[in-house]
Amino acid sequence: MSTLPLSADGTSERAPEPRPRFSDLIAAEWIKTRSLRSTYWVLALSALAAIAVNVNAVHNDLIYIDRALSLASGSTPVRYDPLGHGLNRIAADLMGLAAASFGAITVFGEFATGMIRTTFSAVPDRRALIMAKVVLVTAITLVLGVIVSTGSFFTVNAMLASRHLGLSIHDPGCTLAVTAYALIAPVCALMGMAFGAVLRHATASITATVGMLFLVPLLFGGDRYKLLKEIGDYLPLQAAGRLAVNPNVPLGMGKYPATITGSWIALGAWALASVIVAVTVVQRRDV
Repeated sequence: MSTLPLSADGTSERAPEPRPRFSDLIAAEWIKTRSLRSTYWVLALSALAAIAVNVNAVHNDLIYIDRALSLASGSTPVRYDPLGHGLNRIAADLMGLAAASFGAITVFGEFATGMIRTTFSAVPDRRALIMAKVVLVTAITLVLGVIVSTGSFFTVNAMLASRHLGLSIHDPGCTLAVTAYALIAPVCALMGMAFGAVLRHATASITATVGMLFLVPLLFGGDRYKLLKEIGDYLPLQAAGRLAVNPNVPLGMGKYPATITGSWIALGAWALASVIVAVTVVQRRDV
């Protein structure tokens, strides 16, 4: 027969339940994520679509490459950029949008359904809860980015190998480009989480994320104003695109190109700022 400890007035007291470990919070968030079949479909289809866009871009170039090879002499080799075409911007935008939407829904989804009250009742430590979401979302989207980046790189360069235009991962700039391309997904996902925490509404969160990733950069194009161009170069997708430039192929990056170091700092700063915003907002605002 079990007994409960007695309080000063003689009534029994129940021992407080132990606080959940951080690994338990991650496991709980993983159960929530994998219980939604739409998550698998969105992430899987976006990865396949992004790889298909990259592969199709190079496949469409093959006819022009073959024609150039037939006309080129030994002293004038054909110049082709497998990085610029095999890790192209369209696929990066698609991957970033899918990752940002996934990140946003992990936050606003619970607020929209009211499940967040149950979650906070079970786990009063909001900071630990949102950090568990951050860790899980970052891990999942990093896997997505790595699959798209490495899958695209090795596939397109295998297609170009017979034409002696393919690159190896050990060639200058290739590891940097593949790494930066893979990081697009987790950075965009964390930005989506920040917008989801601030706005707590599906349409508003996705619209704000799309605006930040794709519409705001349009305000900072051109080379007329140096300050505007430099700001635009360090927006998330633009910074990742700068890191994916092939150093062996001269490209017109404008009068004020971003630096590699600055682009790395920009990606890290966007990710860190997004995490701080998400944690702070969920910690301080009422449900």
